[in-house]
Amino acid sequence: MALAQAWQAGTLQLDRDISLSAQGTIPGRPACPQLIPPKEVARRAMHTLEGRAAAIHALTHIEFNAINLALDAIWRFAGMPRDYYADWLRVAGEEALHFSLLAAHLQTMGYAYGDFPAHNSLWEMAEKTSGDVLARMALVPRTLEARGLDASPPMRAKLAQAGDQAAAGILDIILRDEIGHVAIGNRWYAMLCRERDLEPIATYRILARHYKAPVLRGPFNLPARRAAGFTESELDALENSDRQEF
Repeated sequence: MALAQAWQAGTLQLDRDISLSAQGTIPGRPACPQLIPPKEVARRAMHTLEGRAAAIHALTHIEFNAINLALDAIWRFAGMPRDYYADWLRVAGEEALHFSLLAAHLQTMGYAYGDFPAHNSLWEMAEKTSGDVLARMALVPRTLEARGLDASPPMRAKLAQAGDQAAAGILDIILRDEIGHVAIGNRWYAMLCRERDLEPIATYRILARHYKAPVLRGPFNLPARRAAGFTESELDALENSDRQEF
């Protein structure tokens, strides 16, 4: 992504104290895919080409939203340390790579991004947490993106079993990078909790309830979550809570 490359080249200037405002709630996006409620997104069998294409399309849509989520975390929250903005620019660049890899693979299957309906739940959480960077770090990277750590291995196995080794390889790249993205969310969530003198696990529970975060259900990819910086106390709370939260 050009923005991330400009930052790495040292040609992009940063003023972390400037506060910006948006004219609308939804960032620029193509006319397709059609956005529908999550429950209306059809599930298709992975043993068919259309079913695999629909699965790849869903992943492509997640990565498209992830680009905007990373950029939104940059412009929306002023006054954070310089490293915060550098972290999320790196994330945006990696999410753009993931989108490009998946969109290109989708084309080899005879489909394009926008050919299947998709849902908007990822961006809806961004809108809910637009007023508090602590809530954003808690509920987007540490919740919604962390769910991808759990979902990636079984999805990879299904694609490999169906003979799509190229897609399985792309998921390996995405999982590797997403561990780092969730780790960034954990880093800044922990820092903000320290700054506000808040206990992280109890604060997460409060935020999850207040913002109606999705209930997390196992099985959980504990090695990936550990690599992403979740503590053993957080993982114990995640596995033992009635609401599957920590």
